Amino acid sequence: MTKTNKLPNTQPLPTKVRNLVIVLGDQLDAQSSALQDIDPAQDVVWMAEVAQESTHVWSGKQRIAVFLSAMRHFADDLRVQGLPLLYTQLDDARNAGTLAAELEHAIKQLRPAGLVMTAPGDWRVLQSLRTVAAQHGLPLDLRDDTHFFSTIRDFAAHAKGRKQLRLEYWYRELRVKNGILMDGKEPVGGHWNFDADNRESFGKAGPQNVPPPTRFAPDATTQDVIALVNTHFASHPGTLHSFGWPVSRAQALVALQAFIEQRLPLFGKYEDAMWSGEAWLYHSHLSCALNLKLLQAREVVQAAEDAYRTGHAPLAAVEGFIRQILGWREYVRGIYWTHMPEYLERNALNAQAELPAWYWTGDTDMACLKDAIGQTLEHGYAHHIQRLMVTGLYALLLGVKPQAVHAWYLGVYVDAVEWVELPNTLGMGQFGDGGLMASKPYVASGKYIQRMSNHCKGCRYDPALSTGEAACPFTTLYWDFLIHHEALLKKNPRMAMQLKNLARLDGPAREAISGQGAAHRRAQLDPSMRERE
Repeated sequence: MTKTNKLPNTQPLPTKVRNLVIVLGDQLDAQSSALQDIDPAQDVVWMAEVAQESTHVWSGKQRIAVFLSAMRHFADDLRVQGLPLLYTQLDDARNAGTLAAELEHAIKQLRPAGLVMTAPGDWRVLQSLRTVAAQHGLPLDLRDDTHFFSTIRDFAAHAKGRKQLRLEYWYRELRVKNGILMDGKEPVGGHWNFDADNRESFGKAGPQNVPPPTRFAPDATTQDVIALVNTHFASHPGTLHSFGWPVSRAQALVALQAFIEQRLPLFGKYEDAMWSGEAWLYHSHLSCALNLKLLQAREVVQAAEDAYRTGHAPLAAVEGFIRQILGWREYVRGIYWTHMPEYLERNALNAQAELPAWYWTGDTDMACLKDAIGQTLEHGYAHHIQRLMVTGLYALLLGVKPQAVHAWYLGVYVDAVEWVELPNTLGMGQFGDGGLMASKPYVASGKYIQRMSNHCKGCRYDPALSTGEAACPFTTLYWDFLIHHEALLKKNPRMAMQLKNLARLDGPAREAISGQGAAHRRAQLDPSMRERE
């Protein structure tokens, strides 16, 4: 078995511990609320690598490695600061395998008077650690996560009394409150949203002179983690030969600067575009560092706004990027914490199919899916349109149970923490919450993918066809989705145009589409049928 280097807990631990300060794998922020008033003479920081956090959903190797490596780098930073640290590695002989059990070990060893923790990003983890605290009769000082622009209380107050929650109103409220992209009381440029100036395709020529992604060669710590993951999680999906994510604060700052300088100016224009074999394009690749808290949301937004103010990047690109962080990121967090735990069980469309097995291998003849899943397994990454309008769209049209889609997204992406991943997947991607988060199902035929990418060129399927041997499965399933859910969708005014187009299909056309859709589902969900067909 590969043996990794042990990280010594070198700073002497206090003999009498006031607070055990809990730091989780997505809280790697030296300025976090839990660490603000720490006293090295009487407090101890506690961190633990445990197998359960990689197996409660079947996590990909890239995701496991980025969390473990970033945790170890942060632990080293704490040691440099002289903070007493109790750190458990994954392969420690006495590792109990769960956060709850490891916290119990620490409590029995140190006998602290209390526990301190920044609010976690996962409801399951919060309940687990609260239970441990209660069982041991210890007060748990649960502090706001100051990494964000708003609190959950702020969002709850915003949501109170509203018949519908919509991103745009929350986003505007936060823009005004924080003075971001504002000219006095008005938005810079006279508009809140510049989508009309964004979201172009690359055209036939494809992307030109795209700056290379900012990647980091694994240092000794990361190499140890890669060896550990390849040993302990050998059967998990993906590979680590291309691992290059930022795993320290210093690396994350380099990645931020590179994005602002090299890719932000064209981010908005091409934020929805896709191209075969081009994983990185003009996206920021910062969501992982943001969600691990290696970067502060405020500093990222400030850097983008400064790029506009200095003339380096156009307003449309800057506003579109800032909206993803100041708007969308804060919005999904509010949805998550004000609706858990029941939100996890929502399934408004009563979708019951299992996720096709090839989501774990990329073994499909649909070119767009093969490309998106292939890069996901290789890098633990796909940009938002690949997630929403390729892998997510296909699962929605196929009728996959949203909880199964959620488990896949949470497991395979390096930036996946449940507070941000679940609403994006179940709510926006799968319409599982019935419109709480997004105003309509994000459904489209294969023509959308053809318009925004080159995937359809050379693919065996024709996005213009809904029936026949060459019919694009996205197009077949799109019309079948509208047919199947027509009664429900008629209640949604934003679906009026799509349903108007559906009304042009006569009875025989609908029957043919539904028949082909059913055959496609059988072939994808039953491996034996897939081989025969």
